[in-house]
Amino acid sequence: MNIFETIVLGLTQGLTEFIPVSSSGHLELVQRFLGGGRAEDFHLFLELINFGTLIALLIYYRKRILKILHDVFVKRDLHMAINLLLTSIPAGIIGILLSKFIESNGFFASMYTIGIAMGVVGLLMIFIEKLPHLSEVKSEEKLSHKRAFLIGLAQTFALIPGVSRSGSTIIAGRIMGMDSKASANYSFMASIPIMIGVCLKSVLSSSSRAYIGANFGMLLLSNIVAFVSGMLALTFVIKFLEKKGALSAFGYYRVILSLIILIFMLLR
Repeated sequence: MNIFETIVLGLTQGLTEFIPVSSSGHLELVQRFLGGGRAEDFHLFLELINFGTLIALLIYYRKRILKILHDVFVKRDLHMAINLLLTSIPAGIIGILLSKFIESNGFFASMYTIGIAMGVVGLLMIFIEKLPHLSEVKSEEKLSHKRAFLIGLAQTFALIPGVSRSGSTIIAGRIMGMDSKASANYSFMASIPIMIGVCLKSVLSSSSRAYIGANFGMLLLSNIVAFVSGMLALTFVIKFLEKKGALSAFGYYRVILSLIILIFMLLR
């Protein structure tokens, strides 16, 4: 992997991890465009550049994280902490149990899968703005445990490339009564435990550590790019979602990209 590919992958990871357009789908597209390489090395590289986006999340939400820790250990208020666990656990458990199946099954690397998932979730984003909320939840801190768990179940669909973890949780959050900005903030906070798990998993095996040793410079560069672009993406998407109909803008992008992918696959 050369420097150009390293920068492009880091940029793609940082931008699409937080903008609800599917990081896994875009990274798969970028891999195809760049010519690929060994699939095993590519997926290992992608796991290891999650550190950049995780650090971006921890820095961006540092005040909220400290508040939750204060609530838990000083106020003995576990509401938000339990909610985040309820949202992150379903996708985490299913992801661990099915990790080998997902890595080996062609369905999860198929461009048809990515194209269809992109389009379906895009259409949901376009129409979700017009759907009535179950209730008005002005703050993500007011979310009930039941609804937090339902958002977690929705997040499991993000294991399908093209769906998007942030996209699935933002849509679910909107249905649960939050506005787009609150849904996005909750989505990103809930992704922190999952991303920590992914990062820990990626450094536990001896093969991962050997890969890090052999590719440390490239991984460092890609993580720096992912961190910087991730911070920019977080700042942009939170502000952008304050606008009316902002979620549908991402939906139209996804539908257009879906059509391009599917037409290309049918005509090739």
